[in-house]
Amino acid sequence: MTARLTSYDHEGLTFDVLDEGPVDGDLVVLLHGFPERASCWRLVAPLLHAAGYRTLAPDQRGYSPGARPPRRRDYTITHLAGDVAALVERAGGGAGRRAHVVGHDWGAIAAWAVATTRPDLVRTLTSVSVPHPQAFLGSLVRSSQALRSWYMAGFQVPWVPERLAARRGGVFDRALRGSGMPAEELERFRTEIVEHGALPGALAWYRALPFADRGLLRSPVTVPTTMVWSDGDHFVSGASIDRTPQHVRAPYELVVLAGIDHWIPLHAPEALAEAVLERAASA
Repeated sequence: MTARLTSYDHEGLTFDVLDEGPVDGDLVVLLHGFPERASCWRLVAPLLHAAGYRTLAPDQRGYSPGARPPRRRDYTITHLAGDVAALVERAGGGAGRRAHVVGHDWGAIAAWAVATTRPDLVRTLTSVSVPHPQAFLGSLVRSSQALRSWYMAGFQVPWVPERLAARRGGVFDRALRGSGMPAEELERFRTEIVEHGALPGALAWYRALPFADRGLLRSPVTVPTTMVWSDGDHFVSGASIDRTPQHVRAPYELVVLAGIDHWIPLHAPEALAEAVLERAASA
């Protein structure tokens, strides 16, 4: 019988993992975004379990207490993709087992990256909210995307975002609430991110952008892909979504959720699970 995973190691770091669902089911890897942890999948994962899938939801680099390297350059997309690849290899027992990879927000960036660099480990890709990184970059000067992404520049400033986030009810909390984050999830941000000491590592994903390998994601994605986007998203414009099919050389589908904000796993778990299951079944 396959053993459950509670953690795994990569590059000398230890990552915590939620391993749930039928232990012999096909693998679905769930990658959280900013500023959340594996718990953000709590409404989606049971729907996948009911369909016979086993889910692995890691607390990613900077979020797991044992995986918080100090340098910004340790949080580049290359490292993030490597973390996901190591998880799939560990769960598959080194036997070439592949996984359906699902990522939301920054987790989607990691998902795009592992699908590009290690397609041998990815059966299907479901990207939630965030388009292919090259599509995102291309939209910055041709749409409202740059205005929507102003905070990415603000996060480069040392210490200030951490201090703003430390104040309960302050500007950081108000911004998250304004984007549609529910009160329960905002409280989880307080306890699971700020009080848990994960915020500096979470912000390091943004602060590592100047060190990114710019050629990493230039190759097209070659695994079956679904893009799930919501038209009420405050952070991601439709222009970047429209550009995404240019970077996929495999069956591709766009699922648009009307009237939903950025926090799709929390506000539309049934629709998201349906999209994941349909993409998985297609493989």
